[in-house]
Amino acid sequence: MNWLLPEYIADALPAEAERIERLRRTVLDHFRARGYEFVMPPMLEYLESLLTGAGQDLQLRTFKLVDQLSGRTMGVRADITPQAARIDAHLLNHQGVTRLCYCGSVLHTLPASVSAGREPVQIGAELYGYAGIAADLDIIRLMAGAFAAISLPISRIDLGHVGIFRALAEAAGLSQEVEDKVLSLLQAKDVPELTEVCAGVASPYREALLALPLLYGGADVLARASAELPQLPAITAALEGLRHLIDAAPELAFSIDLSDLRGYHYHNGVVFAAYCPDYPAAIALGGRYDGAGKTFGRARPATGFSMDLREVARLVPVARQSAGILAACASHDKVLAAHIAALRERGEVVVELLPGETACEGPFCDRKLVLVGGQWIIEAIQED
Repeated sequence: MNWLLPEYIADALPAEAERIERLRRTVLDHFRARGYEFVMPPMLEYLESLLTGAGQDLQLRTFKLVDQLSGRTMGVRADITPQAARIDAHLLNHQGVTRLCYCGSVLHTLPASVSAGREPVQIGAELYGYAGIAADLDIIRLMAGAFAAISLPISRIDLGHVGIFRALAEAAGLSQEVEDKVLSLLQAKDVPELTEVCAGVASPYREALLALPLLYGGADVLARASAELPQLPAITAALEGLRHLIDAAPELAFSIDLSDLRGYHYHNGVVFAAYCPDYPAAIALGGRYDGAGKTFGRARPATGFSMDLREVARLVPVARQSAGILAACASHDKVLAAHIAALRERGEVVVELLPGETACEGPFCDRKLVLVGGQWIIEAIQED
């Protein structure tokens, strides 16, 4: 009964837990085959470590507590990405490119949406040490390949670039208060309110800010953006980077949304969001976040993505699970015990009944081991 648990916290019962674990293994194997090494950061860290630099956006999402040993404030991680950045910058200390992946529970003070829980199972991958757009493409392809591996189709991958808005805000001389207001209105695509707030912004930056919510759609949006936005070097470079991604991966269903600025204070380059058919929210999020490891000693280029396996498990087609085999207790029958062991080595689920147990309530078994003519054979269980 859910009433024993806090709101937006839920158990994963056998069927869901099995799906999540199967997906975890498949996705991590996909990462490993491409050179991404698995790390396991701790659930708890000192708060300043979790919220340093790019992690400041996590301030309101992080549960806080006092460490009884040191008296210092600790946090329960709300995102594993800052921890991976710490590992790259402070512990591994590689000079070249580092590829890391991870999977673990995180805890949020509030759910990200009405349908989301507060304890996602976050799985993701990060690439450090390469500043070029090729790294962003590698991560996006890694993400797309992960969805293909678990047979979950992607309807589109929205591309954006936070550098475009950042360049406009800087050139227009927006105060921090106005910048934050404009940012929230752009994310909500509230054009009427945006028009009012931008009334005092000088041309051509006013017109450019008002154009951003309308610059979404197919690849042709990039040509429109080049024509409508000021020719600032940062904007030109951002649009060229997005064009490169689209041209380099024609097999991916890219779309453009230049007002999608989620994680604006966290990211500093290309951002992307993957969507599935008939599901309104993004199922995976990622982007570039250079410099996240600066406080830990090295400001490295970085890009990556993550997703919630619990949410993904609800969307993946339910695969037909092979039913199990019932067997009598083999504690005093070496031949039966050897036969059971051989079946398990072949991947079969064999439930060995305890003394006095007559049936198994779970997992579902549709076959049984029976002794016929001195040989143990598998027979179908006939339903009454």
